[in-house]
Amino acid sequence: MSDKQQMVTEETALKGRFTPLEIEDSHFVNHSRLTAEPEKGQQKILIGMGCFWGAERLFWQLPGVISTSVGYSGGYTPNPTYEEVCTGQTGHAEVVRVIYQPQQISLETLLGYFWENHDPTQGMRQGNDLGTQYRSVIYVYHDKQRLIAEHSRQTYQKSLNSEGKGQITTEILSAGPYYFAESYHQQYLAKNPDGYCGLAGTGVCFMPL
Repeated sequence: MSDKQQMVTEETALKGRFTPLEIEDSHFVNHSRLTAEPEKGQQKILIGMGCFWGAERLFWQLPGVISTSVGYSGGYTPNPTYEEVCTGQTGHAEVVRVIYQPQQISLETLLGYFWENHDPTQGMRQGNDLGTQYRSVIYVYHDKQRLIAEHSRQTYQKSLNSEGKGQITTEILSAGPYYFAESYHQQYLAKNPDGYCGLAGTGVCFMPL
């Protein structure tokens, strides 16, 4: 298990495949197209906070969120399967792609939910879920998002410090390729209401300055 908490290199990662996984393109909850890109005025961001089932449900319920999907990003293996990601040999994190309308919900507000609903100090794990796929990540699509994300990380670190908590390990990087997860993972907790949800925060509130 400890090996799964060590990042692979591009040279040692699984080779993957050229062909994307086929998915059902309709969001099970709001019937938006999963593969649709943001329309004019909308934005997207990739967020990883452990198992993506509970994380996706958190965000699809928020007013101003247009669509969500789950997938894999931050690694090396093209078009990986879930089984491959679980080996720790792809380098990918489980992420939620959130498409949102900034006029209705700000990125700072979205990130408040992100910080408060997982423990961003745990490195290559989240609770009992161990491995690089469960690491805390924010993958941004432009510099303004990066600045907001980095500022929110600094803000939340101050709150954690005041409560005697640890140092944030969250990656904040430019978004690379995003690979959709298999259809049975999409909106999993809407299809399986009694399914596993690993979300658990630190108990420390995000207090934007």
